[in-house]
Amino acid sequence: MNPDALLASGSTLAQPLIEFGFLMLGLGILARVAAKFGFSPVPLYLLVGLAFGEGGIAPLGVNQSFVRVAAEIGAVLLLLMLGLEYSGDELLGTVKQQWRAGLLDIVLNSLPGVICGLLLGWGVLGAVALGGITYISSSGIVAQVVRDLGWKRKPEVRGVVGLLIVEDIVMAPYLPIVTALAVGAGVLGGLISVGVALLVVAIVLFLAVRKRTMANKLLDANQPLALLLTLFGAAVAVAGVALYFGFSSAVAAFLVGLLFTDEVALAARKGLAPLRDLFAAVFFVFLGLNTDPGDIPGVWWVALGLAAAGIATKMITGRIVAGHAGSHSRGPWRAGALLSARGEFSVVIAGIVAVGPNSPPTLLALTTTYVLITAIAGPVMARLVEPVMNWRERTSRGAGKGAVT
Repeated sequence: MNPDALLASGSTLAQPLIEFGFLMLGLGILARVAAKFGFSPVPLYLLVGLAFGEGGIAPLGVNQSFVRVAAEIGAVLLLLMLGLEYSGDELLGTVKQQWRAGLLDIVLNSLPGVICGLLLGWGVLGAVALGGITYISSSGIVAQVVRDLGWKRKPEVRGVVGLLIVEDIVMAPYLPIVTALAVGAGVLGGLISVGVALLVVAIVLFLAVRKRTMANKLLDANQPLALLLTLFGAAVAVAGVALYFGFSSAVAAFLVGLLFTDEVALAARKGLAPLRDLFAAVFFVFLGLNTDPGDIPGVWWVALGLAAAGIATKMITGRIVAGHAGSHSRGPWRAGALLSARGEFSVVIAGIVAVGPNSPPTLLALTTTYVLITAIAGPVMARLVEPVMNWRERTSRGAGKGAVT
C-alpha cells in the first residue's frame, strides 16, 4: 500500500474510531453512575442506543456491521457466563425443587405477552415472542441488586436463583422455536429445530452430570490466559456453528459453559467477567441503535400496561417462591421485586425475531420500552423494601436496648 492510500485509509477510520471511543467512554461513565446509585446500567445503555441511533438526537456513523458482531459476542458471553455459574447436578436438583413454581411462572408471566401479541394482530410469531419477553426475568439485574443490597443470605434469594435457573432451562427449547418462526421455517422446520435443540441439551446435561471432569481436563485453571482464550474462542466458534445450522447461538454458549465446573469455571468467570461486561454493554447499545425513538410513543401505553401486568405476575411468583423458602414478612416483596426486572434475555429474544423477514414492525420499540420500565422499576422497588426493613430493625434494636436497661 502506497503512503497516499495509507493516509486515506487512516482518515477514513479516524471518525468511526473517535465516535466509538467516545461512545465507550460515555458508557463507562454511565456504568459508574449506575453503580453509585445501586441500579442496573442496562436501561442507560438502551437509552444511549436510542439517542445515537437512526432517528435519535445525534446519529453516529459507527460501522453497523462491526457493532453487530460485537453485540452478538456480548449475547454469547452473557449466556456462557450463566452456564459457568451452574453444574449439571445443580440444574437437575433445582428443576426437582422448583418445577411446580416454574410451571406456574411460565403460565402467569408469559400469558400477558401472548394475549398482547394476539390483540396487536401479530399472529403466532408475535404472541410467542412477546410471551417469552414478558416471561423471563433478568439474571444480571437480580445478581446486581442482591450484591448491592446485601441480600445473599436472605432465605428467599436462594429460591429466586433456583427459579432463574428453571427459566434459563426453559429458554433452551424456546429460543430455537422462536428462531424457526422468525425465519419462516414452517412447522416441520420448527419441529426439527426443537428436536435438535432438545437432543443437544440432553447430551450436554448427561455429559455435565456423568462426565463432569472430562471437559475440565481440557483446560488448566492455573493458566488463566490460555484458559480465557480457549474458552472464549470455543464459545464464539460454537455459537457461529450453531447459527449456521439454525440453532440458537445464545443457548449453544450456555451449554458450553455448563460443561465446565469447579476451579476451571471459577477461573473462567473471573477472567471473562470484564470481557462480558464490555461486550454486553455494546449488545444493549446495539438494540437501542436499531430502535427508532419515533416508534416509542406509539407503543408507550402498551409497554406500560404490559409492565404493570408483568410486575404484578412476578409479585405473585415471588410470593410462591418465598413461601417455599419459608420466608415471611417482607420476603415475598423482596422476591417479587427481584424477579420484576426484565433485561438481557428479553432483548435477546427481540433481537432474534427482529432480524427475520416476518418480524412485527414495532417489536423492538415495544421490547426496549418494556425493558426500560421494568429494569428501572425492579431495583427501585427493591430499594423501597430495604429502607422499611432497616427502619424496623433499628426500631426493634432500640426497643431491645431499652428493655434491657
